[in-house]
Amino acid sequence: MASGPAGRAAEEPPPPGPPAEQKPPPLPPAQEEFSFLPLVHDIIKCMDKDSQDVHQVLNELKNKFQEMRKLISSMPGIGVSPEQQQQQLQNLREQVRTKNELLQKYKSLCMFEIPKE
Repeated sequence: MASGPAGRAAEEPPPPGPPAEQKPPPLPPAQEEFSFLPLVHDIIKCMDKDSQDVHQVLNELKNKFQEMRKLISSMPGIGVSPEQQQQQLQNLREQVRTKNELLQKYKSLCMFEIPKE
């Protein structure tokens, strides 16, 4: 979350920040890593040729599924129920509304002078 202006109003408590032990989520893998279609295509080609490589390609597909399951289970918020997600969304919308109201209030105080060019 971005921090507010240095002259914060006395009645507004600072927004709760993320816990210190939380680290940013890792960058997502490249789009190609999520595609199963090339492996399925390879399996079909091996079956058409009566190739013995079909077991190797099947194992690759199985490993790919296992990797994706691990990735999905490690995603942040995966254990949060839809009701909790809706509550978090409602809280965040309320914070945005409050901050917009404060911004409009600060703008109306004419404390900020806009330099004319």
